[in-house]
Amino acid sequence: MTKAKEEVKINDLIFKELIKRGYSLEGNTRVWNIADSKLWYLTPEQAQSYLDMVDSEEYQDGIGSKEFNLIKKDMADLTNSVGKMPVNIIDLGCGNGKKAMLFIQNLNKKIKLRYCPIDISGYMVDRAMQNMKEIGGVGDIVKFQWNISDFENLENITPLLTRGEFKKNFFLLLGNTLGNFEIHEILYEIRSSMKDNDLLLIGNGLNNHRVEEDLVKQSQNDEKIKSFLEHMPLKLGLKKGDIEYGVRFKDPRVEFYYTIKTDRAITFQDKKVRFNKGDQIIVAVTYHFEKENFLGYLKMYFGSVKIFTSEDGSYALALCKK
Repeated sequence: MTKAKEEVKINDLIFKELIKRGYSLEGNTRVWNIADSKLWYLTPEQAQSYLDMVDSEEYQDGIGSKEFNLIKKDMADLTNSVGKMPVNIIDLGCGNGKKAMLFIQNLNKKIKLRYCPIDISGYMVDRAMQNMKEIGGVGDIVKFQWNISDFENLENITPLLTRGEFKKNFFLLLGNTLGNFEIHEILYEIRSSMKDNDLLLIGNGLNNHRVEEDLVKQSQNDEKIKSFLEHMPLKLGLKKGDIEYGVRFKDPRVEFYYTIKTDRAITFQDKKVRFNKGDQIIVAVTYHFEKENFLGYLKMYFGSVKIFTSEDGSYALALCKK
């Protein structure tokens, strides 16, 4: 009997994005850059793989613990800034909602809360809503067509929330989500959706070269990160044997990429892409900023900014007020 041929399922959106962007040359190396977080969660399988990654011991010992510890340490300052009015907690890039739970559990006995998860992945939104229902403490969980959305639609979403007694918004942008975007674009989109005195809490990595080296080493050996990100090249029609995972720091960002190990030609919907041995496909980038630069960017968009940093200077929470 002959061995069954491995089935390859090509994702239309990822393939089209590769075609549209093409490649650039770095020396003699062709670099295909499809690092777009909108492509990470196109299927429930991808979304669950991401949740497995952030729930892993390795992640929780690194970025996860730094953010969690900062929130716990500075919770009083953060929640006192919210005030005593009823508030919408708008969880941008909500994931499974567990980070928003920290604030809800602290605030739910003090003020009226309404929770609104926003994510490009319907799978994530469903998980966040289910988790919130299980812990309780939220007066209302907003469920409407805009839950599954990218940040470009925020200006349309917030007017629908600030009705009745819930006139104030507390936006959460945690888990280094800011670092997955062009900073000015995303800050402009969020600020445009905010009203005066609304708050935004950002959690993001800071540029610390010693820590960055450790992060690259950790990410290189983290099987959960690798398992999550390899969905991208596999959904281009490549096989595991065709690719080799790599991570590098190219100031001011960390790049996650795959190197093509052998010449491969992929045909999909009458279009053909030829990958050469040695080609690289960048599937994710995350920006880490110098603290002063980070603060400067935020002050361009917000009237008040307060920074809380981890002991090693590699992670920050930024509380921004319009």
